[in-house]
Amino acid sequence: MTISASLEQILSSYDEHKPLPEASTIPASWYIDPRIAELERCSVFSHTWQMVARTGQLNQPGQFVRAQIAGEPLVVVRGNDGELRAFFNVCRHHAAAVVTQACGQSSILQCPYHGWKYGLDGSLKGMPEFDGVQDFDRNRNGLMPVRADTWECFVFVSLDSAAAPLKRFLGRLGQRVGPLGISQLHFFDRRTYDIHCNWKVFVDNYLDGGYHVPHLHKGLNSVLDYKQYTIECEDRYCLQSSPMVASDEDAATAATRKGNRAWYFWQYPNLMINCYEGYMDTNYVVPVDANHCRVIFDFYFGDVGETRRAHNTQSVEVGNRVQDEDLGICEDVQRGLKSRAYGAGRLSVRREAGEHLFHRLLAADLKGNSGANCV
Repeated sequence: MTISASLEQILSSYDEHKPLPEASTIPASWYIDPRIAELERCSVFSHTWQMVARTGQLNQPGQFVRAQIAGEPLVVVRGNDGELRAFFNVCRHHAAAVVTQACGQSSILQCPYHGWKYGLDGSLKGMPEFDGVQDFDRNRNGLMPVRADTWECFVFVSLDSAAAPLKRFLGRLGQRVGPLGISQLHFFDRRTYDIHCNWKVFVDNYLDGGYHVPHLHKGLNSVLDYKQYTIECEDRYCLQSSPMVASDEDAATAATRKGNRAWYFWQYPNLMINCYEGYMDTNYVVPVDANHCRVIFDFYFGDVGETRRAHNTQSVEVGNRVQDEDLGICEDVQRGLKSRAYGAGRLSVRREAGEHLFHRLLAADLKGNSGANCV
């Protein structure tokens, strides 16, 4: 597909109705064309629930977290009444960011530009030197609200006032994750990676059913029973899972990836949750532009006390090593997608059902909203 092709031609070049044995990946143009990236911003990320914080960051009145979704600046805050609320982080006076810290706690939200003050419920509380202004309704000039909700230990927001409730959006994912007790784990560390690839390349890599694990992740492969690796797809999620095996091939991996089974959940479009015994990490993929994304890894453990610090740090480093291995291949794939030698690839029936689900969900959103404006 040439760069001169219309957006409609690019979208129609993928047939999302083909069953997995007949299916191909989405075309290369979907990964490199800036028009697709903009359409995703408007039709995917502006309409889905996006994870923005941990519930532990917003337990007390006045605690806030700043976020950005689909290019929109946001702030999530716990009110004095205990309610969790989200707002566009845009002052109603001259559009400056009201909250400039990444997170914190305050009894009032005050814009640093002209000192306008907002309550934790978003209401406008004060406007310095505004006497004499006519036809101004303070009640109509509070912070603009955004939908917020929680699931397990995570906080989500949605820019779409008409979107299905969070629990319905998550579907049966909640029932599958629930028995693992992830809300009993404690946050330990965060790592952020800026990667020179389209966000979908990273998701594809995650969803290939372990196809790349024996070749790219030797340490991780040593503790997984690759032949018994399973892939289940339903609603808007995919669960990849594998029995764990004892191995002394890689000491650091064997010491930090334990339990009877490994669980790898993906929730459309860009959230991954990885669980082992006493351990979880979340991977949240943020599009930057057609050729770049940012991946945020948060690490959780059952015990984050001082006596476990060395072990937990080693576990994070194991995760960091796996990510470094993925980073290189994802950037290599992005370069290959720009080659005239590649258009689209076929999918493994045994391994790549999750990728097939991802591409079909994405196609439905892009084609269904191709003429729509952002919310």
